[in-house]
Amino acid sequence: MYLATPNSQVFCLDLEGSWPRPAQPTLNKSHCRSACCPLPSESPCVPARTVQGFLALIATLFSFIVAPAAATSPIALATKAFQEARARFYREPRASEAIWQFARASFDLAEFATNSTQRAELAENGITACRQLLNREPFSAPGHYYLGMNLAQLARTKGIGALKIVKEMEREFSAASELDERFDYAGPDRNLGLLYRDAPSTISIGSRTKAKQHLERAVELSPDYPENRLNLLEAFSKWSDRNGVRRELKALDELWPRARSNLTAEIQKTSMNWCSKNLSPSFPPLRRGRSWFMMPIQGRYAS
Repeated sequence: MYLATPNSQVFCLDLEGSWPRPAQPTLNKSHCRSACCPLPSESPCVPARTVQGFLALIATLFSFIVAPAAATSPIALATKAFQEARARFYREPRASEAIWQFARASFDLAEFATNSTQRAELAENGITACRQLLNREPFSAPGHYYLGMNLAQLARTKGIGALKIVKEMEREFSAASELDERFDYAGPDRNLGLLYRDAPSTISIGSRTKAKQHLERAVELSPDYPENRLNLLEAFSKWSDRNGVRRELKALDELWPRARSNLTAEIQKTSMNWCSKNLSPSFPPLRRGRSWFMMPIQGRYAS
């Protein structure tokens, strides 16, 4: 099967062989970067028969669905959103929405940081903003939520020291869930599920039971948000739960037509972000973005 990208690049998707490979000898690297997916030739070879192969294939197909709507690259969108959110935060320093949107934009831009210093600085911006908000409004769901997310970014810069931050992340996401469990398309439960799934079980809070509970709750609360099902599907794959994998693959298959026609720009950006992290040539497929001590939870680009 062949797919043409928006830039007229053609990829061969060989379901009986290897991970999608170029059908032409040369490909436009700038296009692949702007479409949030690496060149197939740069990606590790993954048998498409395996669950991970199917997950990677889904991510690629979905990136083709959402890529036409993206006029600029994700990093350009994140940079622009950060600049706008920061300007509004400076103009309205006591406006609750301005504060948490600045924290959200800080998290999103930190996704593209090239070193720990940049990532930590952006994360500290978001953490400081959220704590400022929570000092005035202790029951702000967005305040707790984006504090947890920026703590996750900070944890990425700490190595083994990230373990000390995990409990605080758990506390903030739990508070956000109690205040507004539907916020950010069931974001609190989604992020708790990822935290319990990927944190070590022996020296930290990792728990398959809790991870499954929260990831399934996120799907229950927001079933048409693709990232919720993709996260649950990956969890089932990690746990070798074949029935769960089949169930989520079927649900995703039914979701694609609606995703193509109904996704908002905000969800499109998030889904592109999921694809970019899971298809990065720097890490094995479906691992980047999943370890709490390598990459954080998924975020959204501020709009």
